[in-house]
Amino acid sequence: MTPQPSSRTASTNLLSGSGQRVLEGRVGIVTGASRGIGAAVARNLASKGCNLVLNYTSESSTEKTEALAKELESDHGVQAIVVQADMGSENGPKLVVEVAKNHFQHPKTGRFQLDVIINNAGVAGNDLIETVTCDEFARQFNVNVRGPLLLVQAALPHLPNDRSGRVVNVSSVSASLGYASQSVYGGTKAALESMTRTWSRELAERATVNAINPGPVTTDMYLSTDETFTAQNKPFIETTPLARPRKGIDPDDIYEPATKAGGRPAYSEEIAGVVGMLCSPEAAWTTGSVICANGGMKFSV
Repeated sequence: MTPQPSSRTASTNLLSGSGQRVLEGRVGIVTGASRGIGAAVARNLASKGCNLVLNYTSESSTEKTEALAKELESDHGVQAIVVQADMGSENGPKLVVEVAKNHFQHPKTGRFQLDVIINNAGVAGNDLIETVTCDEFARQFNVNVRGPLLLVQAALPHLPNDRSGRVVNVSSVSASLGYASQSVYGGTKAALESMTRTWSRELAERATVNAINPGPVTTDMYLSTDETFTAQNKPFIETTPLARPRKGIDPDDIYEPATKAGGRPAYSEEIAGVVGMLCSPEAAWTTGSVICANGGMKFSV
């Protein structure tokens, strides 16, 4: 006779489904979704069945984001819409939620629920103490700190009431490694991690709230860094367990620079995998945490 599964096993099986579409029918927002980590996260969530609102900022990203939306719909059978909105403005985050509601609310009942929020949009800048300006301080804090706060504030009425919601904030190792020239950028990411802990308590009956802290990633932002920052970063990368470049495995355009930089950066898909894990039903017992997504560059404690 085949043994019957325990109630806990049965519950887990229901949550897991096929292991592929665990977010079937849910609705999520990904900010900064036009490229890099944001686009990779969108692909990961869509592969799990999540309908998505893809946010981007600049006009130059319109075509790229629209193409991504069509790709997700074609490849994964989800609904994906795009919203141009500046997450550093006072009204941008609210607009994203309003567009999401207008598109995804039930046509008869008006019911609308936001299940997943990925605060990925961010800006960076390196300035020593003597060169920091008030304008640059405001630019980075408005996008990296106020933007996520206003987005969650706007989404609050629409979050689940059964703890099934998922909020993931994209922080950085810069929050804790103390890079020279990152008083502002590192400060914004430290603030985001602090808000993560606070929100995990305030939203405990609605959603889990976690952050991830990538190190170098093969994005436009990282690839545009100058030689001074690369030299400063080299000792950290050299001691990162998973950063050693692999001949024949890593592409040549990654492998060759990595041998000089002390190690390879992450691929966007590797970061997205951690985000996708945190958004799954099985991650329901993890909240208020900063999860390592940097190959061991900064161990989370």
